[in-house]
Amino acid sequence: MPLNQAIVIGGGIGGLAAALALHRRGIPVTVHERAASLEPVGAGLALAPNALRALDSLGVGDRLRALAAPHPAVGLRRPSGRWLARSSTGAVEAYFGDPVAAVARAAVIDALVEALPEGTVRTGSAATLVSPGDAANPAVVHTPDGESAAGLVVGADGIRSATRATLFPQHPGPRYSGFTTWRTIVDTPARRPAGVGEVWGRGRLAGIVPLADGRVYVYAAALAPAGERSPDEHAELLRRFGTWCAPVPELLRQADPARILRHDVWELADPLPAYHRGRVALLGDAAHAMTPFQGQGACQAIEDAVVLAATGADRLPAYTAARLARTTRIVTGSRRIGALVALRSPTAVLLRDTTLALAGLLPDHHLLRRTAPTYNWQPPALETPSTPTP
Repeated sequence: MPLNQAIVIGGGIGGLAAALALHRRGIPVTVHERAASLEPVGAGLALAPNALRALDSLGVGDRLRALAAPHPAVGLRRPSGRWLARSSTGAVEAYFGDPVAAVARAAVIDALVEALPEGTVRTGSAATLVSPGDAANPAVVHTPDGESAAGLVVGADGIRSATRATLFPQHPGPRYSGFTTWRTIVDTPARRPAGVGEVWGRGRLAGIVPLADGRVYVYAAALAPAGERSPDEHAELLRRFGTWCAPVPELLRQADPARILRHDVWELADPLPAYHRGRVALLGDAAHAMTPFQGQGACQAIEDAVVLAATGADRLPAYTAARLARTTRIVTGSRRIGALVALRSPTAVLLRDTTLALAGLLPDHHLLRRTAPTYNWQPPALETPSTPTP
């Protein structure tokens, strides 16, 4: 009975991190990814201190820190360019021991894959859960090669997770947040942006994040009906944000229309009753899909991966206990920030911006203290078993 083997369904950041964490514990693991290649969906990624510590435990944290582009300050502005709040990245690093490292999502994928043994990741390999197993029986997964049994199956198959639907068929599933997003990377901007951070308007925002090698990650979000699309998303971005403060319009004009990604934002607004059943555990978007307004979606998936591997297949209730309350709080917090972005009435927006400006007058440590419950998380140790897993 192959109780010492693990199967990961899904080759995104969470699934790859789980595979690497399990590998570091000496557990044989295979990743099945439905897509033909590991092309990352999303242009850039912010790795907060909590995620960087988790990546340290996987042995790839320093590699990704080295790829992050340093910048002196981040902040929040109005579309007119008026600053509402600013903070130095040095203050973040001094307070938490690490900055928020902005890297290309592809760099994270590459770092995780290259740390895994060759052949661990199988692309073009759709896998579906057949049976979750129990204490006496392995879980069973159907793959293109037939059925495979494992002592642990990790459902990392995203927001539309078929694994989650099998484990919890009564759960209502994801709910549309009301926001759509655009993301792209400008490889050769005409000039390095001086203003870094986000610009908040009425029911929409735009963000600017310098990356390594002079590139700039640009993202935007706006209230829109689910499924709405424009025949020209580049023109749509300029229509919505082309009159905002510099350098937003300039960067959008330089964006390659073929590389603009648009996705609606769905979330698991209703928490799952657990993140496991039998010998199957869910992580990342499959477990707690959230809006992007705290920049914690991938960070929490990486946390999940380390905690799951440290907990082990025989103590999955402990994994749920360690992750459910924390991730539910972060999902709720991100939704609350989204509600502030969604404000559109002039009076409500004025009150929001005034409150943010007053908060911005406080010393850095007062503002950073609010993120401490998220950023101060410490990963459990990933100890390699001295004897094979039973």
